[in-house]
Amino acid sequence: MDLVLDICDTYLLDTLWAKLVPLSAFTAYNNASSSAPTTTKWSQLVSHLPHPQFPSEGINNSEYALVPAVSAWPREYIPRQLISLSVVVILAAYLVYFIFASLSYRYIFNHDMKRHPRFLKNQVQLEIASSIRALPVMSLMTVPLFEAQVLGYSRLYKEVDTYGYFYFFASIPLFLLFTDYGIYWIHRWLHLPFLYKRLHKAHHQWIIPTPFAADAFHPVDGFAQSIPYHLFVFLFPMQRLLYLGMFGFVTCWTILIHDSDMITGHPLEKYINGPAHHTLHHIYFTVNYGQYFTWADRVNNSYRQPEAKLDPLLEVQSEDAARLKQE
Repeated sequence: MDLVLDICDTYLLDTLWAKLVPLSAFTAYNNASSSAPTTTKWSQLVSHLPHPQFPSEGINNSEYALVPAVSAWPREYIPRQLISLSVVVILAAYLVYFIFASLSYRYIFNHDMKRHPRFLKNQVQLEIASSIRALPVMSLMTVPLFEAQVLGYSRLYKEVDTYGYFYFFASIPLFLLFTDYGIYWIHRWLHLPFLYKRLHKAHHQWIIPTPFAADAFHPVDGFAQSIPYHLFVFLFPMQRLLYLGMFGFVTCWTILIHDSDMITGHPLEKYINGPAHHTLHHIYFTVNYGQYFTWADRVNNSYRQPEAKLDPLLEVQSEDAARLKQE
């Protein structure tokens, strides 16, 4: 996340913070500066904010010649980082959710499923509304973990040569296996009656989910299931661009498996926990807890093999046939 924050600072946030918390608004700066103090109402308001200590010498250097272009809150100031991360993470969560869920809903989701008897009235709008409420809270819960990355507490690294190309590529299956197994158990624990009733039930109201249900969680539920993704880089080294790429993959995969698809017969379905497996999870609740793979479900006796006869689309077709017969 340090890379993302650096990019945002360079192209937008440095300028924005210079306008929001300008150095010229503070008495300590103006007392040491030959520049005329700024006395707008906004500068008077922000002049009461806490700030890091200003440099005792060199405050009149050319670096500060254009005072409005400099913020009293530098990049390394933790309150600035926390606020910046909060805004960036929330906006990114909304952007990714609406782009990829909309594309999946438009081009992959079978809209005939909306005629399923267990598809709720106005369900798409309800899924979106639930996600809109949940995403900011889930995002804010992740901010301390991202801040820890920015402060250098994680094992993210910049140069591929640090650990070599072999580890670079080996860290991909390591990430997938670690997060898959972690999510399996978190997901399964969320089905314990005490936790299910209070947290996970909100997500399971979507018996026939659309891609817009991917983030329609209780916020604590959604955050809990994301913990393995964040924890990984505090335990294992990972190249930072690769980590961002894996985060993007995770997001797309989560949306993809919520398309209520039941295409079966592919040889990989015994190993990959795809949309058909997750469709069965939403219908039968206590099967197929895994995220990417089926091995954890197989080992822990919660696996259910997708079969064509279990396709919820059959119920839609049956209802349609019965309706036509009556007509």
